[in-house]
Amino acid sequence: MSLGVVLAGELFKKAPAYAESSSNYYSDSPASSDIFYKTEGTPSGPSAQEMQTTYPVFQFINNRVLVWLVTQQHTYFGGFVLALPFFAVLLEFLGLCRRDPESARRYDGLARDIIRVSVVSLSFTALLGVTLVAVFVVLYPGFMKYMGSTFKSLMPLYAGVFVGVSSLLVVYYYSWDYLRSSGKKWVHMSIGVLVNAMGAVLLLSANAWASFMMAPSGVDGDGRFLGNVWHLLHSPLWNPLNTHRFLADIMSGGAVVVAYAAYRFLTTRSEKERAYYDWVGYVFILVVVCALLPMPIAGYWLMKAVFEFRAQMGITMMGGLLSWMFVIQAITVGVLFLGVNYYIWQSLGRVSGSERFHPYFKAIIFALMGCFIVWFTPHTIAMTPSEMKAMGAAQHPVIGQFGVMSAKNGAINIMICLTALSYLLYRRANHIVTVSWERVGNIALGAMFGLGMINIVWLAIYGFYIPANVRVGLSMPQGVTTATVVIGGLFLNYVMLRGSKVRGPIAWGNISIRGMVALFGVAAAFTWVMGLMGYIRSAGRLGWHVNELMQDVSPWSFTPAIGFAAKMVTVNMLLFWASVFCMFWLSRRDYQTADERIESRMTASTPLVQSLSREETSV
Repeated sequence: MSLGVVLAGELFKKAPAYAESSSNYYSDSPASSDIFYKTEGTPSGPSAQEMQTTYPVFQFINNRVLVWLVTQQHTYFGGFVLALPFFAVLLEFLGLCRRDPESARRYDGLARDIIRVSVVSLSFTALLGVTLVAVFVVLYPGFMKYMGSTFKSLMPLYAGVFVGVSSLLVVYYYSWDYLRSSGKKWVHMSIGVLVNAMGAVLLLSANAWASFMMAPSGVDGDGRFLGNVWHLLHSPLWNPLNTHRFLADIMSGGAVVVAYAAYRFLTTRSEKERAYYDWVGYVFILVVVCALLPMPIAGYWLMKAVFEFRAQMGITMMGGLLSWMFVIQAITVGVLFLGVNYYIWQSLGRVSGSERFHPYFKAIIFALMGCFIVWFTPHTIAMTPSEMKAMGAAQHPVIGQFGVMSAKNGAINIMICLTALSYLLYRRANHIVTVSWERVGNIALGAMFGLGMINIVWLAIYGFYIPANVRVGLSMPQGVTTATVVIGGLFLNYVMLRGSKVRGPIAWGNISIRGMVALFGVAAAFTWVMGLMGYIRSAGRLGWHVNELMQDVSPWSFTPAIGFAAKMVTVNMLLFWASVFCMFWLSRRDYQTADERIESRMTASTPLVQSLSREETSV
């Protein structure tokens, strides 16, 4: 799609009679020196100042709102289409690893259903890409001419990768039956791996534009390309943005599937469908949580890179004009962790003998609430002079300390550890540990989680006694501690459960309505926060198309109010969900209904619920 943007942008050599504005910004940087890498090069592209700064004006159309709407939909669908093949390959691999034929068939069937939606969504994503081209070319022609001329050396690669992904995705889906036999199945999965590899390259290429707009490199002080493609691609924010976007795509793509499963569970009257969609929701929420747990660490890495590139941009985003957006983001992330843990708690309703763990989950929820309060508490709030006088300062003497990053780093890492502990207890609920070293293993688990969280809290407290430029480095040891606790704890629990006795079958479909409503809410929050963070990232450039190189001097170059931004994010989320649910309906239109699929799977002697139960209880 970006190739189309560039080629179409090149058509606009002269602007029509538009409402004009101009910029008098000129960089003092050497014309032949890279503004970031400081290497010498020969300018081979246009300068940012040479591009037209005229913008078309159409009655009843706000250019920025229209671009915002189309770009966000394209971002949503692009991430969705790239995430679904990842899910399909993962599910196909899990099916190949299953010893039970019925369980293997179920995973394989779900993988095929997912890839079918991906094929349908690919066409819609391409249509959105064409729309995005038209919108940018018509409404922001000067910007597109500059970006197209600067990135034209990367366009053949992008075009080739996009065609390759599309072709392989179609081959991957339509070869499903032909390569179904055990020997050919690994060949089929290899095609899926290639789809994901090329999709990752596509994601990296697309992120190059976004990272360049925030932190340009590979150009001189006037914005002229210096010939080093790697420097142009590898801007200072490229690596952290790639990680952040990859996790966000996995989260948002999985969240849509989770929402669809929850919706079907809540609306169906068939016990078989309830069991099936309960299982689908459980499988995909696990995938989503696996992306959620490292997301705060990836976010800190991205913001650390922003501060290192331009401290003023970081201050604007986290401590200035956009800081309340981060408060809203913190509230949403806290809701995600609370919702996931509440869903895991309610999932105990499927498990016989799980009552013994209910007190532990109540304690975990209360601890999460405490961390949540610390996590979303702002450092300062809007106050009247009388309120500030009564409090004695701009910050509350006690609660205000929760607003600094030292406290928030500790809170979010504790929330991650508690979420891992919730899942560990859920896995334990249906098993009786039989290993001879059970007592030693339980002590080791308790010590790992206890000492790990103590270390995280100690580092958070220690951060109040060191300078701010040193304090930011504490996020790394806290993240390492959290990763050690989560990975080590889950692995040790897995080893302890090998050969354990199963208390009883998992009663899929018996989860409470509250649990599925929470699951639906978690899915909505995932999608909403992705849109919010996309807005924050773009708004951090303030009045620049390309930071410090090309100004946005259009009539719409201003930061909208929080309420307006929140409404736009909500509209984008609802429109995306409506479109995706339509994709699910289209993918099922010429296929069997869910009842027919489940009935066909019932032809085996093993009942559905028992088959799903075997899948969950196998360790």
